[in-house]
Amino acid sequence: FTMSDTNQSSIKEFIIVGFPGLQPQYHSLVALVFFLVYVTILIGNILTTALLFLERSLQKPMYYIILNLALSDICFSTVTLPKIIVRYWFQLKSISFVDCFVQKQLVHYFGTLNSFIMMLMALDRYVAICFPLSYHMLITNRTILILSCMLWLISWIFPTVTTIHQLALYYCGPNTINQCYCESNSITKLACDDPTSSMMVSFALSMFVLLVPLSFTIFSYSQIIISVLRIANSQSRYKAFSTCSAQLGIIALYYVPRCVVYVTNTLRIIIRIDFHILLVLLYSLLPPMLNPLIYVIRTTEIKQCFIKRFRENTNSITELKLSFKTANRLQVIQI
Repeated sequence: FTMSDTNQSSIKEFIIVGFPGLQPQYHSLVALVFFLVYVTILIGNILTTALLFLERSLQKPMYYIILNLALSDICFSTVTLPKIIVRYWFQLKSISFVDCFVQKQLVHYFGTLNSFIMMLMALDRYVAICFPLSYHMLITNRTILILSCMLWLISWIFPTVTTIHQLALYYCGPNTINQCYCESNSITKLACDDPTSSMMVSFALSMFVLLVPLSFTIFSYSQIIISVLRIANSQSRYKAFSTCSAQLGIIALYYVPRCVVYVTNTLRIIIRIDFHILLVLLYSLLPPMLNPLIYVIRTTEIKQCFIKRFRENTNSITELKLSFKTANRLQVIQI
């Protein structure tokens, strides 16, 4: 999207407040926590991405979905966390008008994308457990590739519509954003025009992005639970439940705080602004941090490949050290 010259807003920059109730003496500590969270997200998701790219045995539909989720998590955390870190570490509170809208667009884009990827993951598990004989015919690498590309493209539409509406509003002050990064509601509240139309469009699209994937996910996993309970073999039942339990945990962690935020906003329930921001960060940052850990530890195939790659690299380093030692000994003998 581009910002038109017809926009006469007098605001040139916004001020990121972060946590309004946070005392200055804790700023460095909060910055350090966010920095460690960012590093954890990057390391975990980059290792997961590299492993899924390099290991041929993991090039399967389910793992392609995990790959998409890892890439989206890397992008989302990179869009949000560096600004939070510099805000608290270096007290750089300001962000330009254009940069704020770019960040807002990307925040909601990757949030929408994550929601749709989780729906795709639920679809994969639903077909795998409820229609096991048809799984390899319906869910192929090509099918997942096409669906993934569609999701990456379609997800751009929703935040773009709200961004166009918000850019048409007039911003003359105040310019303080009570959030750790630029997001839709925080920006719309600062408009000097009547934001009702923009807020209604934003709310409708948010509900669609939240409720459609969530409804399908609930339906899928309810059918999965029913199918699993019908399995006579207790070992097979345990394996099926184990496969889905980790995904259900991440889905709950992603959707439950989000639903609380939307319900409190819709019903105008007053909660402390710091608690509201904490809830937003909870569903925004905790799943990207836990996803690699859960999928590597709980998925036997990925865990085995990771251990194999780790041992191969360790052996290579050991052999390299031995070769250097041997070369040094030969040089000493020659001298």
